[in-house]
Amino acid sequence: MPDLLHRATALLYQCDPAQKAAQTQALGAAWHDGNLSLSQDGEHPTPPDVPGRSPELVLVAPGAVPRRRISTPAGRIALLHAIAHIELNAIDLALDMLVRFAFDPLLADQDHTEFATQWLDVAVDEARHFTMIAARLNVLGSHYGAFPAHQGLWEAAQSTSGDLAARLAIAPMLLEARGLDVTPGMIEKLIGTGDTKSADVLKIIYQEEIGHVAKGVHWFKIVCAATKDDPQAQFGKLVQQYLPAGLRPPFNHEARSQAGLLRAFYENHT
Repeated sequence: MPDLLHRATALLYQCDPAQKAAQTQALGAAWHDGNLSLSQDGEHPTPPDVPGRSPELVLVAPGAVPRRRISTPAGRIALLHAIAHIELNAIDLALDMLVRFAFDPLLADQDHTEFATQWLDVAVDEARHFTMIAARLNVLGSHYGAFPAHQGLWEAAQSTSGDLAARLAIAPMLLEARGLDVTPGMIEKLIGTGDTKSADVLKIIYQEEIGHVAKGVHWFKIVCAATKDDPQAQFGKLVQQYLPAGLRPPFNHEARSQAGLLRAFYENHT
């Protein structure tokens, strides 16, 4: 029987973004149908340092990505392209979380399968998000790969590749939580330009990202219990280590609270 970890690793190497998204969704269906084992003979594959990317995509430094106004058609396309790139990285972040940490020693034996299932489910959500945004780009006369993009999100994954607590703190609890802060404003701006269809897609993404942050909080607390660390204090230490400049308001307190990311986690680290 093929195993989930090797299949997920193969998807990390996939360079075609549309195929990565489609195959991730197919992998989720196969897993939930019971057609896969978690691993074979205790073999745990090593995920790549850098995931596959389309040769068309030009990667630049974070500050080199041009900024455009949402009020213009070109600006809206550029915004959607940036979101598509975030969602593609989110697929890889979830798959990497699954492959790299499913058998982390800080997880109890009975937690391995549930951890893998939850992060595969996140990857499936992100794949659907990417597909929806890519479809909007196509309708607007563009496509994913038409603009330069940066690897800032993946650099966060590389820096936390050896520490499950750090990965949970930085990826879902910091970066995805930041998406909860900024997405409502983007939705309002898109509606203001008359692009309600793109806004509707972002509304779906926004609601599902609350659940992703919640998964990060859930597993972070489990890891902290294993290491006998206070979750809020440990989160603060990791923010100081990986983001010395601190967190920047404004914060979407309501959405963060829905995800279990209470103010005590982040308000003292601005």
